[in-house]
Amino acid sequence: MTTGGNGAALGQLMARPDDDIPVRTPRLPAQEAAERELSDPRYHQHDPNPIQRALGWLWERVNDLLNAAADTTPGGWIGLLAIAVFVLLLLVALRVRLGAMRRTPATSGALFSDTPRTAAEHRAAADRHAAEGHWNEAIQDRMRAIVLALEERTLLTPGPGRTADEAATEAGWALPAHADRLRTAARTFDDVTYGGRPGTEPAYALLTSLDTDLQHAKPDLATTPTRSRG
Repeated sequence: MTTGGNGAALGQLMARPDDDIPVRTPRLPAQEAAERELSDPRYHQHDPNPIQRALGWLWERVNDLLNAAADTTPGGWIGLLAIAVFVLLLLVALRVRLGAMRRTPATSGALFSDTPRTAAEHRAAADRHAAEGHWNEAIQDRMRAIVLALEERTLLTPGPGRTADEAATEAGWALPAHADRLRTAARTFDDVTYGGRPGTEPAYALLTSLDTDLQHAKPDLATTPTRSRG
């Protein structure tokens, strides 16, 4: 019985059709076939382009650096954020400070930088600027009118390279009652001319009032130093 059963099983195995035998493809041809299949553009139409891959790589590196910095910073990410905010504020402060330094009034800035005109001409120009609301230009021309009017009255020695501060100081010796207002007028002129500050109507009104008062002011001969004409 046993021998007969084994013979029958062997006969069935030998009689199995060829198409029931598993097909085994060699490894190398199978790999090449898979690569050819995967090279089909259909499988890559949604792949990232080279720029996207480069940006992804760069972001990974930045993320690694930030994580490393956070690990070594007291407080972790919160501490790193606080440091970043501090650095940003410092940069803003430096930018503001450097900008202010570039606008700092130059002590050697001459009061007159264009073709010389008379006090009346500068006064008329100041009035035109004021009527148009151009307070910077109005203040500048009014200050020049003040100085030129004092020169025309020989209360100041003409000086083409004179600054507003120098003119105010010298005029204050001849007109001590107006010395403080003259210095204020000079500072206002410097602020709008070299300091980047906008002129205002009240500031112009102060210079206009000073100009009017100086036209009727009498010099104090006792305090006026003797100066040679150049």
